[in-house]
Amino acid sequence: MLKDISPEPKHGTVGKARRLRKSLSLPEGLLWRELRKRPKALKFRRQHPTGPYILDFFCSDARLAIEIDGEAHSRGKAPQRDSTRDLWLTRAGIFTLRIAAREVLSNLDGVLIHIVEQATARLPLHHPSDGPPPRDKLGEE
Repeated sequence: MLKDISPEPKHGTVGKARRLRKSLSLPEGLLWRELRKRPKALKFRRQHPTGPYILDFFCSDARLAIEIDGEAHSRGKAPQRDSTRDLWLTRAGIFTLRIAAREVLSNLDGVLIHIVEQATARLPLHHPSDGPPPRDKLGEE
């Protein structure tokens, strides 16, 4: 595992993230059930606080945030807030992958494949010299 590069959470976001972990939406719950199995040995976190935001899912090694967007994300000021959030995360070195909640409900396997492809493509080619050696392909140490 590489060093966690996500910015420190702002005051109050850790407690809110803990509460959100207990009340995932149906699409988030279905996706978490698969991501927690660590597909392709990728570790994901759910409701991860970073800076002033809480990410639905986060893969630190790939520097990838996954946001599950329901219908509300296309109304009112939500698109502008999402754009501001994505820009802030980009400046922090984190790429945001937005997935429609209806897509998770109708094509969970396809969504999972897409997430794993995106995360794998974003992994560094070499392990940093200041960390532990990489694990063997079989997960042995």
